[in-house]
Amino acid sequence: MRTQFIVIGMPDNQCYISKNKEILDIINSNTHFSGGKRHYELLRPFLPVDAVWIDIKVPLADVFDEYEYHRKIVVFASGDPLFSGFASTILKRMPEAEVTIMPSFNSLQMLSHELKMSYEDMLMVPLTGRPWHELDRALIENRMKIGILTDHVHTPAAIAMRLLKYGFTQYKMYIGEHLGNPEKQRVSRSLALSEVEEHSIESPNCVILQRMYNDTTYRPLGIPDKMFELLDGRERMITKAPVRVLDMSALMLPMCNHFWDIGFCTGSISIEAKRQYPHLHIHAFEIRKECWRLMEENSCRLGAPGIDVHIGDFMEEEVSDLPAPDAVFIGGHGGKLKEIVAKVARYLAPDGLLVFNSVSEESERLFIDAVQEAGLKLDDPLHITVGDYNPIVILKAFKEAK
Repeated sequence: MRTQFIVIGMPDNQCYISKNKEILDIINSNTHFSGGKRHYELLRPFLPVDAVWIDIKVPLADVFDEYEYHRKIVVFASGDPLFSGFASTILKRMPEAEVTIMPSFNSLQMLSHELKMSYEDMLMVPLTGRPWHELDRALIENRMKIGILTDHVHTPAAIAMRLLKYGFTQYKMYIGEHLGNPEKQRVSRSLALSEVEEHSIESPNCVILQRMYNDTTYRPLGIPDKMFELLDGRERMITKAPVRVLDMSALMLPMCNHFWDIGFCTGSISIEAKRQYPHLHIHAFEIRKECWRLMEENSCRLGAPGIDVHIGDFMEEEVSDLPAPDAVFIGGHGGKLKEIVAKVARYLAPDGLLVFNSVSEESERLFIDAVQEAGLKLDDPLHITVGDYNPIVILKAFKEAK
């Protein structure tokens, strides 16, 4: 028996229900209902006396276990249930269910209407219960207009602070609170990022970021070395810009989703990768504690948010819970090159790539031996010399898909 769902999108407004005969008829002809606590408070006056209410709360597995016992359920959700909404969750968890959807405007649409702002060019980013990744990507891509669904962590103030921290000052912010509720609704128009923290903002809310001007920040492929703070000012402790560009090419990062940078030091490889390919999920590893500050300062200075930093010995790092990397760069190895290659080989995704810059015949032979012992396949090396520095051999290996 397939469970039937009627999923009704609604604003934060009882009048929406009381004036909608179709919804009232659905309520009066059913007994099993579901939604969040806020929906229940809005709907309680309209529910039948024998109504059974299933609260949507975590863990969702318990909610869906309860759904299995009922033939027909009316679910109430906010706005458009298919825009980062509960209807999408039902379709994913119960693909055999029969689902009818009655949408309303989502909060970003309502905020756009209040502002009389077109939204066909708006990139909508749901941060509700999610990491910063998609917002970081939109900022690095310099999107003109970004609509954001917030939560208690990703608040308007937290969003403004993140933009200021990483230098994305070309945006102004609009905030909508309690949209759809005529008694509580409030819209804050065209706030400077530095002003946001001064405002008392109630939940639920959403945010629109609009770029005020064309961002003229120069973001070249091959960030000039002088733009990085170096470890103790040592120029040799950074992968030089021309080599970095060739490393990016060898790693084939546009085709990757997950990238590991082992021995990041100044963070130049991770930062270059994030700025050029902001879709990447990057995990950067370094044993020296002082390099955490270097990564923090350089990523803020160069506008590269969202790099996950791991400080400690890579050989002792628990990485089994991380997604398999599609590409790995070894920038430093602390005399453990063979061990690191062996560990990387265990976790590397099928067809995944491994790149290492060798500065001596000894390290070149060590890498080749390590790759062969780990069962990886070597690709053709690339020889390069930059200025007066020693020649470098860019070595590349890959994991054959079985």
